[in-house]
Amino acid sequence: MMPYLVTVRGRRSDGRRLRLYVPVLPVLLVLSPLLLLAVPAGLVACVVLRVSPAVVPAAVRGAGQLMWALPGTRFEIEQGRTALLISVR
Repeated sequence: MMPYLVTVRGRRSDGRRLRLYVPVLPVLLVLSPLLLLAVPAGLVACVVLRVSPAVVPAAVRGAGQLMWALPGTRFEIEQGRTALLISVR
């Protein structure tokens, strides 16, 4: 199942809390035109690095499997007085 909402909660170094709710589908729709630039750039990178473009679909499939596995995942990062919690629903 594709994640629908990413919640980012953080504590700034001054102690104030920050909470952001990021809906995944609208962000994907807004950023999808960038694929028109990313695909040719990826093909150029394959040519420059001498990597077969045939491995690109496998990489995209792996990224899709990773995205499907994200719901329920929590990332916690803490450094000094700043903390960040990211949960995917």
